Amino acid sequence: MTDVEPVYHAYLTYMSGGQKMPVQHKKISYQEFLHREYEFFRAPLAPEMDFYETIRSGNLRKVRSLLNEPFHMKKGLGVLSDDPLQNLKYHLTITTALIARFCISGGLSQAEAYSLSDYYIRLADEASTPEEISEIHNEMCLHYTKQMQNLQRSTVTSKAVSTAINYIYEHLHTRITLETLASVTNLSAPYFSRLFKQETGNSVSGYILAKKLETAKSMLASSSYSIAEISASLAFPSQSYFTNVLKKDCGLTPKEYRVQNRNINFYLQRALKN
Repeated sequence: MTDVEPVYHAYLTYMSGGQKMPVQHKKISYQEFLHREYEFFRAPLAPEMDFYETIRSGNLRKVRSLLNEPFHMKKGLGVLSDDPLQNLKYHLTITTALIARFCISGGLSQAEAYSLSDYYIRLADEASTPEEISEIHNEMCLHYTKQMQNLQRSTVTSKAVSTAINYIYEHLHTRITLETLASVTNLSAPYFSRLFKQETGNSVSGYILAKKLETAKSMLASSSYSIAEISASLAFPSQSYFTNVLKKDCGLTPKEYRVQNRNINFYLQRALKN
């Protein structure tokens, strides 16, 4: 077993529900559109939960844009080892564990997710420079993102539907209509509606609502934005509408969902400080 694997497996045990840690509440943002909508400042020590969500969504273009800063130059990483290189290896291990769990929750098989994580953790263990750690980090993030992108598009065969899905992911903060998507794909609304249903198994409106609710759940679990702010940022018609559709989806109100699904972000924040 490598030096970093015990840390990795300890975090996997925790993330599977085998350990409880104290909660430290931290405000974090979910995806870049929230910065456009609200101009909140993200705490520099908070884990990049929005980044993990972007990987899970399979948004390869956005992940590439978020990898501009080298991993070994990121500010706010906790001190897990007095050896700077070993410290980076520990943080990469934790990041890999988080991404694996996020992708599993998004539909990636456990076998594939853990096989990838084992591979990249072993690569990191053999690295001899911080720059190598950064290269491994970027390769790992892109690999998981491509797997999630392929998974989500496995049933999509047309360019039009792929284009529409990408548009939906990039514009969850706006009101998206069938007419808008038809215009984006240069198809008539009735034809596009039939094509989308045929290839995704869901109506256009149903798919958009599902993705907005997925995003809302992540924001409820991993940020301290108010329910009203979350509702507004995702362009729900009203807060009461948001409450009703969420309860219909999972049987919980936004407040109840937040209480029951505190994100691992809060626990990792405390763990990295101790």
